[in-house]
Amino acid sequence: MKNILAFIIFSLIVSTSVFGQQKADHSSINKKTNHSDLKSVENGISFLVIGDFGRHGAFTQKEVANAMGEVAEKLAINFTVSVGDNFYPNGVQSTQDYQWISSYETIYTHHFLHEPWYVALGNHDYEGNSQAQIDYSNLSRRWEMPARYYEKLIKIDSDNYVQLLVIDTNPFVSKYKKDPEKYLGINDQDTQTQIKWLEDKLSNQDAKIKWRLVVGHHPLYSGGKRIKEKETFEIQEVFEPIFQKYKVDAYFTGHEHDLQVIKNPGKSFTQFLSGAGSELRPTGETKGTMFAASVPGFMAFSLNNHVLNAYVIQADSNAYQIIYQTSISK
Repeated sequence: MKNILAFIIFSLIVSTSVFGQQKADHSSINKKTNHSDLKSVENGISFLVIGDFGRHGAFTQKEVANAMGEVAEKLAINFTVSVGDNFYPNGVQSTQDYQWISSYETIYTHHFLHEPWYVALGNHDYEGNSQAQIDYSNLSRRWEMPARYYEKLIKIDSDNYVQLLVIDTNPFVSKYKKDPEKYLGINDQDTQTQIKWLEDKLSNQDAKIKWRLVVGHHPLYSGGKRIKEKETFEIQEVFEPIFQKYKVDAYFTGHEHDLQVIKNPGKSFTQFLSGAGSELRPTGETKGTMFAASVPGFMAFSLNNHVLNAYVIQADSNAYQIIYQTSISK
């Protein structure tokens, strides 16, 4: 009888402890999820920016993908941008590589994540068959990479557009060009032709273009691992004067496995670094840092002809949290 009574008391203690713990966990989730702060602008469009993600669902890729689906539905997004390093560690080998299934198709499954993906190439994508990622555009209804660099004019309303320019920053990194056995086809890329193309596109003075947004894998600035690395200065030296000359509004990038927002004094553009799609690395601050965090997540944007609202989103297994937000006004 004593044994039965002891068992009943022990069971009640365990049940109370577990229930209390569950209640605390749910309270924490509700506190983190400030969905009401996330909204699309009137008469505009919305989109997500993700980078450095393709790891067969490992690390935090699945958690980030789930949060992306929730945010995509909340904003009724029009498209997603990938800033590159789409498949780790060595890109894909062909359009039939199983990584298309294990690292992309079965991960980003939410209905709103089947809107177009405008995709850039990262350095890890060059370690495989980068042409296969271009060719996959012919097989997929959502993956769009018609070339290594390209322009998309996206309607805001019946009269006005966003100019989205996706560039290939990889051939501008000297250490990659010195290792063509690792970075396949890197020396076949003509950087001067790409620069001329970029300047030709940005020089379009059509008044209907309300926003000039550029996408590339390598950042111009970073407070992370590559804060003082040669490749960061190489990219900055080439692209900063161009972005400034043509008054680019924003540069979306990755490469660093974190989330950063940087606006250097006197520059026309804000750099949004969204590279926290799976594996993370420590981050920090640099000149112009507005925000930096090494947490799993991505960024969301909503714009119309007059304002661009940016949200930095942290993801976990149960919720998403807006951890920073800013706006650019016209």
